[in-house]
Amino acid sequence: MEMFTPSLDWGTEVVASLAWVAKAWGISAVAILVVLALLARFTAWGRQYWRITGPYFTGRQSIPVWVLLAVLLLSVMFSVRMDVLFSYYYNDQYSALQVAFEGASSGNAAVRDSGIDGFWFSIFVFALLVVTYLVQTLLDLYLMQFFIVRWRVWLTERLVGDWLDGRAYYRQRFIADPIDNPDQRIQQDIDVFTTGTGPETNTPTVGTSTTLLFGAVNSVVSVVAFTPILWNLSGPLTFLGVTVPKALFWILLLYVAIATAVSFWIGRPIIRLSFRNEQTNAAFRYALVRVRDAAESIGFYRGEGVERRTLSERFAMVIANYRAFVWRGVAFLGWNKAMSQIIDPLPIVVQAPRLFAGELKLGDVSQSSAAFGSLQGSLSFFRAVYDSFASYRAVIIRLNGLLEANEEARALTELAVVPSQDGSVGFDGVDVRSPSGETLVDGLAVRIARGGSLVITGPSGTGKTTLLRSLAQMWPYASGTVRYPGTDAVMFLAQLPYAPLGDLRDVACYPSDGEAFPDNEIRGALEDVALGHLATRLEESADWSKVLSPGEQQRIAIARVLLNAPEAVFLDESTSALDEGQEFALYRTLRERLPDCVVVSVSHRSTVEQHHDDRLELLGAGEWRLAPVA
Repeated sequence: MEMFTPSLDWGTEVVASLAWVAKAWGISAVAILVVLALLARFTAWGRQYWRITGPYFTGRQSIPVWVLLAVLLLSVMFSVRMDVLFSYYYNDQYSALQVAFEGASSGNAAVRDSGIDGFWFSIFVFALLVVTYLVQTLLDLYLMQFFIVRWRVWLTERLVGDWLDGRAYYRQRFIADPIDNPDQRIQQDIDVFTTGTGPETNTPTVGTSTTLLFGAVNSVVSVVAFTPILWNLSGPLTFLGVTVPKALFWILLLYVAIATAVSFWIGRPIIRLSFRNEQTNAAFRYALVRVRDAAESIGFYRGEGVERRTLSERFAMVIANYRAFVWRGVAFLGWNKAMSQIIDPLPIVVQAPRLFAGELKLGDVSQSSAAFGSLQGSLSFFRAVYDSFASYRAVIIRLNGLLEANEEARALTELAVVPSQDGSVGFDGVDVRSPSGETLVDGLAVRIARGGSLVITGPSGTGKTTLLRSLAQMWPYASGTVRYPGTDAVMFLAQLPYAPLGDLRDVACYPSDGEAFPDNEIRGALEDVALGHLATRLEESADWSKVLSPGEQQRIAIARVLLNAPEAVFLDESTSALDEGQEFALYRTLRERLPDCVVVSVSHRSTVEQHHDDRLELLGAGEWRLAPVA
């Protein structure tokens, strides 16, 4: 009868484990870089991934990013080593109990005492392992969250800037294949992308082990760490007259290969279904938002029936796709669960005969089961996360689609803008067409001197507003050159002004920052446009597009012009919600406060013409006529 001996030399294990972690970290770091480089070069989704976030990992500013990634990888190595040490602890604990029981039953006090001492020593080792494990887990969680948040901040700023740059947010509607819901892609998909766990957004419980990248690394390293343990503990198994050496190890490999192949076959359509699920839900949500934003108009029209049908149709598309998604998900999950449950008792069943024959100790069986479970989980990782990767792949497609749409929108043609040295505004050979190619304005050539004014008139459909969009470099079906005093010195006012989120000060100062002007100037501008009753509400935050009437919003727009004092301003029916008296007063105020400003107005009202020097009349079919206002 043997005395109890520990399965590891725990006295030297600290140094040995640190050396193992360092070696594993170095090899893993090189392997990860090589694999990621190959994926980025030779796979479509790898190239898309790098296009989305590549700049974050390049350049001098990326040094802290790589340092943090290195620390997180080190944490993964520690985690794997802790799992290995826990398996040896369980071996010692159960083997010590077996020795103690055998010594007591045989009356051998020395053997019994060695087993008892070994048991309590294993408890001491367990306490040290638990403390180390808790510290490592908490640090891992904090550092992973720090990395995710930092990455999300950078990527959000990058994609928001890319979306706004070159007015891509507006011009996307003119590309061949416009994308849906860029707001959701920026808010939700970036969150999912930087979390890296699959379809889920970030939560404070996401650590390295739950992410796809570090989870895969953990699995591969665990296979390397636990394979020698299972190999050494595996023995021969005779079945139908055939003896298989190291049977438990080979059974595991065969099981994982079959289960993984079937899982990939079942889960392949999940990528498409996951993408479609995001798309249909986003379309349904957009329809709901439109009802909310247009509630008053819908109420006046009594359009609830039409809206109900529209919402029902879009929701039916959500449900139809989701049913297919559920069926495929149930099949995928069912197969994985079945394989996990079937394999669970196998290591004990295979090792039990050798335990009964005295070839193994109870602790060896326990460690065999732990090593088998760890290897099974690690080798099955890619099978288990296939649906998560499919959802993550859909997010990559959506974010890459946003970047492609932005780039395509910026590549659309626009009018060339050159600076005007004398403060005038000029249009040189400006052609404007409809999307179908119909000529709206042909060869427009006009010069408006500093302080001059022009009113654009013509029947509906002749392209007055489209001309203004072209002059603002928003309409892509235009060519020619415009001359402005400076791009930052020009303002364009839409018929229904935009009210940004924030307090009334932000609304009044837009597009400048709310702190760009002192309060007395803001109040003075509000007084000038007959909105003095709002002067005491500058600090009040509200949805001002809902609070203010259309007429008040148009007067706010004129107040913005007075505050920002541009050298040229273009107004598109910007007084249409005002009566003639208010309109006259606003134009007079505008000319008095900004005498050197070029004013260009689009209007159907004949009363607007009196405030301008010249009239540009669009006649249709590209024809136009310029004459002084009589």
